[in-house]
Parts: sequence; structure tokens; C-alpha cells
Amino acid sequence: MAWFKRNKEGITTSTSEKKETPEGLWYKCPKCKVITAVEDHQANLWVCANCNYHEKINAKEYFKILFDNGEFTELDPNMRSVDPLNFVDTKKYSDRLAEAIKKVKVNEAVTTGVGKLNGRDIVIAAMNFNFIGGSMGSVVGEKIARAMKYGIERRVPVMTISKSGGARMMEAAYSLMQMAKTAAMIARMREAGIPYISLLTDPTTGGVTASFAMLGDINIAEPGALIGFAGPRVVKETIGKDLPEGFQTSEFLLEHGFIDFIVERKNIREKVDFFLQCVM
Repeated sequence: MAWFKRNKEGITTSTSEKKETPEGLWYKCPKCKVITAVEDHQANLWVCANCNYHEKINAKEYFKILFDNGEFTELDPNMRSVDPLNFVDTKKYSDRLAEAIKKVKVNEAVTTGVGKLNGRDIVIAAMNFNFIGGSMGSVVGEKIARAMKYGIERRVPVMTISKSGGARMMEAAYSLMQMAKTAAMIARMREAGIPYISLLTDPTTGGVTASFAMLGDINIAEPGALIGFAGPRVVKETIGKDLPEGFQTSEFLLEHGFIDFIVERKNIREKVDFFLQCVM
């Protein structure tokens, strides 16, 4: 029976007739390896429905979650980094910037905007990790400082969402000065009585952790986020000792009093709104 047994050998399908599986339809969780439809994964706010792994997302996605109807006005949208030191490693820093802008379709590693959260005005500065590792250069620090200044002048609460590998090495001291700049603006917000919320996501490391990320009136973290200054390997090599299990996770930091809450992505709006109701 030809239905069940091939009568001819060497039957092939021409290349023009082959059906390729469309890309971008499926998501494979990097933690539990379970595969789900991208559409379902996005509907679950980019959180694995099987193991609750919070996938890295950028400002665009966080703004959709936090701002009412995803509507906001971007602040300083045209600010871009330059190459003050003419830095070159395996390639020119100016080339890295151009490639990142073209690939990620944002101008910097942070996007700032103002909109409403449950009807209340709020300024949010969210980092874009796939723009040179969310590194903090001079423009990142300046945009965050300007967002905080906007909040002070208009008496609007400010929220930052950190996701960063730390200072941008290609800008050397220019980058390190952003730690002092952002910390100084937070001090001004406190003097003016402007609430400041810091959300730490995976990963939050280096100079970002050592400055504005840990200086919130309330510090919130997503589950399982890596949060620290130096990475675990560097810490272990420096102190010469084995590190506790779960070291530098948000759960470890909560247990030791470094953060106030761990909040799942689906509950962030509710938690931020509750905090603002309490202080304003």
C-alpha cells in the first residue's frame, strides 16, 4: 500500500516548496527551558508561566506596564552620547554607539518619560540593558538627573528602573561622575519632599548599584534579580571565601535588609500606587 510504504526512493522536496518555521513565534525560558508562544509570554508581562523567571525587558515594555494606557511624554529624547576620549578597544566607541542606536532603536541606555499611573503624574527613568549593557555614561547620568529635576520643579514623584552592568568604561571618569550627580539630585528631591522609588531588576550592578539604584525612599526588586556592586566571581576571588547560596539575589538582599520589598512584575503598578497614596 503506497499510503503506508514509500514506493520510490530518493523523493525530495524542492527548496522553493519547503516550509520554514517562522521566527519569533516561540519563547524558550532560559531557566526552566519550557517553550511557550511569544504572544502568551508577552501577555504574562514577559514572565515565565512555569517557573516565574522574569525576562529582561527594556523601557518600552516597562512604560506599557506602568503608565496608564502606555501613554507618556518622553523627556530629552534626542540626547546622545559622544566620544570625548576617542576611546578604542576592539572597535571605536563611536562605532559602538552607532551600532547600538541602530540595533536597539533608542538613543541611549536610559529612557525617561512623564505620564500618569492610576491618574497620578509620575516621572519614570527606565534603563535599556541591550544598549551597551545598560551602562551608565555621561548622558545616562544627565538624563536621570534632568528627570529628577523635572520632578522637583513640578512636584511629581520620580521612579527609576535599573538594569545595568555599571559604569561605561569607554567614558572613564566622565562616567564615574554620574554617581555623584545622581546622588546629589536625590538629596535635592529629599529636601523638596519629592518621593523617589527605585526598582532594581536583573541585573543591577556596578556604579548604578553604588549610586541612585540603592538610594530610593523605597527600594523594590523583581524576583531573582542579580543585585550587587562587583560580580560574585570577583567578590569570591577578592575575599578568598565561598559565598553563601543565593548571594546577591534580590531574595538574599531582602533577608539582609538591603531592599524593602520583592514585587512580581504583575504587581508593580499596585505597589507603586499604594506607596504614593501613603506619602502624597
